[in-house]
Amino acid sequence: MNCLIVDDNLIARTVLKQMVSMDPDLDLIGECENAVEAYRMVLANPIDVLFLDVEMPGMSGIELVQSLEGRRPMIIFTTGTTDYAAVAFDLNVVDFLIKPIVPARFLQAIEKARELYRNKNITVGNKEDEFIFIRDSSIVRRLKVSDILYLEAKGDYVKINVPNQVYNIHSSLKSVEQKLSPNVFLRVHRSFIVNVSKIDTVEGGTLIINNMMVPVSDAFRAALNKRMQIL
Repeated sequence: MNCLIVDDNLIARTVLKQMVSMDPDLDLIGECENAVEAYRMVLANPIDVLFLDVEMPGMSGIELVQSLEGRRPMIIFTTGTTDYAAVAFDLNVVDFLIKPIVPARFLQAIEKARELYRNKNITVGNKEDEFIFIRDSSIVRRLKVSDILYLEAKGDYVKINVPNQVYNIHSSLKSVEQKLSPNVFLRVHRSFIVNVSKIDTVEGGTLIINNMMVPVSDAFRAALNKRMQIL
């Protein structure tokens, strides 16, 4: 996630830079000492997370957020007072950190941003077209839902298996599942979701899909049997 630090205090910016360096998912694009400079940076660069001080000379952090509108990245407010908590809630920011910021609280805010970022990596098309868009590295791809064989969770990634190809997206399996049609896909294991129409055979605790084996856990077996309407 590309991030930008905005704070008129040099020490505060230095502390945040040290914390940003703790997380390998964060790529610091730059730092700004005022909101006007930050506004130009956001318009000129792909910023995902904005660490934004609220009280700054000239344009405040709140005014910056309001001015960004459709170009707004995820916002994490950093401030020395709780006075702006209600405003932050109204602006739907990711988190609200009180200075002095401790590492544990910083990482907690980043985890919230990370989950939101993962959710951006898969977008559902309309029901008539039956397709989804996925972000595969730096490329956005259009996939037909009917081509998807199964999905597998691997750490912080989900592997989308289609015939003769596997795509990796940075997301959680739960997030992807929420965006797929339950009429087409079914979770059969903690780490696997399958396209039911692609199942070739079932033997014991294993599905065969396109000559590939997919495990079925006991917790999902009853739902699978019901869905397959076995004669």
